[in-house]
Amino acid sequence: MPRYLGQHFLNNPEIVNEIIASADINPTDIILEIGPGEGVLTEQLCQKAQQVITIELDNKLEATLQKKFEKQNNLEIIFDDILKINLPKILKDRNIQSYKLIANIPYYITSKIIRLFLETEIQPTEIILMIQKEVAQRIIARPGAMSKISASVQYYAHAEILFDVAPENFDPPPKVDSSVIKISNLKKFNKTEDKIIFRVIKAGFCARRKTLINNLSNSLHISKEVVQEKLTSLGLSPQARAQELSLDDWEKISKLF
Repeated sequence: MPRYLGQHFLNNPEIVNEIIASADINPTDIILEIGPGEGVLTEQLCQKAQQVITIELDNKLEATLQKKFEKQNNLEIIFDDILKINLPKILKDRNIQSYKLIANIPYYITSKIIRLFLETEIQPTEIILMIQKEVAQRIIARPGAMSKISASVQYYAHAEILFDVAPENFDPPPKVDSSVIKISNLKKFNKTEDKIIFRVIKAGFCARRKTLINNLSNSLHISKEVVQEKLTSLGLSPQARAQELSLDDWEKISKLF
């Protein structure tokens, strides 16, 4: 087991079946899977979908996966780093315009993986991820408990927790509980507009314990007086903090700044 990659292989067929059911896979669907591990989920995906492309970082699994799927005609296995490959090129070379993403990813790269697919040129129609439960709860948080990741994901899409998964369903068991989340209804990435709103969101959350006025003033290099004036015009309290704001608030703030 390659612990250095942060991998925990799913070993409970019932959880695999729950993930498959959640994905609502049609015979015409194309599935992109990240982190197949030993292929437990991959095997079921191949039975349901038209085509499965799976990307695995650990080349020590190559012999295992190649042997297991040597007769599987609708599967392509790519051994590479999903964060380094040219994702749009992979999709375009295979003439893929619509696909679903399913992944059991190392938890330490969760944010990077989500951002990659939300901001890629050809977005998935749906994302189903096995991630750390605490992160899943942060993603679906409402105003009052928002964070940079919840604001970022919810700006692009609808996110919901489907079910939780206990550590004993993995080999080796992780030290934390996991959750399967679904991200759907993705909004098309607009590089120019989205760059602005995410600069403002990042600025607002730069120091969680500080007020929004302080964070925006320090990060955007604007006087506190000007920031307060703009926030007051939106009906926001001078003592407001980033975690209290809604997505509608962030969009209004980004337009003002």
